[in-house]
Amino acid sequence: MNKSDYTYKVTAAGRVNIIGEHIDYCGGKVFPAALSLKNTVYVRPNGTDKVNLSWTTLSDKVTLQLDKLNSYRDLKYGNYQAGSLFLWGGAGHKLIGCDMLHDCTVPFGSGLSSSAAIEVSTIAAMATVAGEKFDAPEIALTAQQAEREYAGVNCGIMDQYASACGKRGHAMLLDCKTLKCEYVPINTGDCAIVITNCCKPHSLSDSKYNERRRETEEAFEILKRHADISCLADISIDAFEKYAYLLSGKIRDRAEHVVYECARVHEAEKAMKSGDMRLLGSILNASHESLKNLYEVTGRELDSLAAAAQSHPACLGSRMTGGGFGGCTISIVKADKTEDFEKYVSERYLRETGYTAEFYDTEISDGITVEIIK
Repeated sequence: MNKSDYTYKVTAAGRVNIIGEHIDYCGGKVFPAALSLKNTVYVRPNGTDKVNLSWTTLSDKVTLQLDKLNSYRDLKYGNYQAGSLFLWGGAGHKLIGCDMLHDCTVPFGSGLSSSAAIEVSTIAAMATVAGEKFDAPEIALTAQQAEREYAGVNCGIMDQYASACGKRGHAMLLDCKTLKCEYVPINTGDCAIVITNCCKPHSLSDSKYNERRRETEEAFEILKRHADISCLADISIDAFEKYAYLLSGKIRDRAEHVVYECARVHEAEKAMKSGDMRLLGSILNASHESLKNLYEVTGRELDSLAAAAQSHPACLGSRMTGGGFGGCTISIVKADKTEDFEKYVSERYLRETGYTAEFYDTEISDGITVEIIK
């Protein structure tokens, strides 16, 4: 398992979403950033019709036959790689036999998109070793397709796009309907972004993630008969309030979250560009409240973690980030108080839930990177 024996080192990033949760698949604008937590693939050609997978953190080894890539959906390890390669080959790209060593520093089940990092880096590694020039947005779209059609999670484009196309030091204002992306410099002044894992195991494919998507689709089908919209995120607050009576119960709640979360993204963009961290913090708090009460994707652990963070005097705001049902919070904290903040949150959270929170030392980084080893 000597990394120097490989030909290329290819990485793709995990991501944190600053604001804009559960609106990517509704066609909204989101505000993620790529992280220095990455999935790295060391890759070399092997002259066969097989892809041999190994991991730095697992003793398992998996062999995928290139002509049978559609048959590995039930693998415990390697299904994301198989699905990504299957869809990449299906799009007309070259697949060759190779050895891939995966080294992932994105914590699994953290809500920081380890799956997207694995999918994107696998495709980029195959394109690189096969001698193809690649387009990062195309890789992102293929990786999303793999997650939806192969892994069974009906996700939006945000995770894969951030993983592939992130830019060091910048957040990405991504329009998920058009894929237009504006890079916004991270301007936090005397504050730091703190990412905390609640450490509750979860799986989006086993959770109510797909159910939430169906609920928003139902809301859109009703509202589009009365409002001139092409996706749920198109509807304005005024139009929603006018037609909300047509929606009942949970369907109205889900739609209300989407409409107001879209508005929060626009406010967060202004706050980041002007360096108004106090405003950004209040937007994060409002987002968490909506995700808790209207979208119902937080749960006891994330709510406890966010509440602990919000109660610390150096914290300007905190919310869950990612798909929910476990995973991480993102908090805006005075930089000179982060150590005290982490100690306080850790002790309170452990006392309330029995779980030990993890804090990640990470930076805003690039998406796909490729290095020649030899």
